[in-house]
Amino acid sequence: MGKPAATPETRSVRLLKVGEQVRHVLSELLTRQQVHDDVLSAHAVSVTQVRMSPDLRHAAAYVKPLLGVDEEVVLKALRTHTAFFQKEVAGRLKLRFAAKLRFLADDSFDEAGRITALLADPRVARDLDDADANAGET
Repeated sequence: MGKPAATPETRSVRLLKVGEQVRHVLSELLTRQQVHDDVLSAHAVSVTQVRMSPDLRHAAAYVKPLLGVDEEVVLKALRTHTAFFQKEVAGRLKLRFAAKLRFLADDSFDEAGRITALLADPRVARDLDDADANAGET
């Protein structure tokens, strides 16, 4: 049986702090266009979250280009410059080990949009209105 997925409540504070520090370094590098790449210079990229492995040797960086435009192209450019990002993160954070970075698309915005669309559906709104009316009668 596999280990249950880690939730924010079960992850250690140190993992969260280091992940946030890595996110800040990556965001700063991208914002100040310190990566010499035409694709990354042409797109505004948000680093939404960085999840660290328990041993702090691996980091999954979730990114989203502005408005989700050219997501695959941006991910490819980020992955091309992974060694540069790893070197910069290691140099700025002075951790015992340089975390191996993986860049992944952040789908949380798409999921939030899907949920919003479901809640806006007239059938769901009707059911929610019925539930509110029944709660008021009790």
